[in-house]
Amino acid sequence: MKYDRENLIDKLIEHEGMVLTVYQDTLGIDTIGIGRNLKDRGISQEELDHMDIPHIDLIYRDGITEADARYLAENDVQIVEDELLRAHPCVDGLDSVRQLILIDMAFNMGVPRLCKFTLMWNAIHEEKFEVAAKEMLDSRWANQVKLRAVKLANAMHNGAF
Repeated sequence: MKYDRENLIDKLIEHEGMVLTVYQDTLGIDTIGIGRNLKDRGISQEELDHMDIPHIDLIYRDGITEADARYLAENDVQIVEDELLRAHPCVDGLDSVRQLILIDMAFNMGVPRLCKFTLMWNAIHEEKFEVAAKEMLDSRWANQVKLRAVKLANAMHNGAF
């Protein structure tokens, strides 16, 4: 992949926020860091060891550091990237801006939901990025995330942020 992962993490912080203590997201799910879902994904023992935290209960009590939040987000991005490339191998051939956009969208809504953007994917396969941008905005997702969708759609259309 061509996109800059640090740049993506910065954009995710801008879009998702970063909270260093456990909070409940809009669906009432325990979450920490840059959108890490503690119910579904949790935190692995390997991740706890890397962060030098002996038990997850300490995260609920004390929270995590910014470095820990970025580390967890890196792991989440890798999972999303792998899932997205399996579902749509064409992403690997896109320019770095459009790769970043699609990873951002997949991080936000999940790869299965992103895969339902059939008309957007058809346009991407045909390199009709203006149409892909229009399809991004013509979605329930765009109504939910508002300005984020506009920024990402503009970048999809123009190939630049």
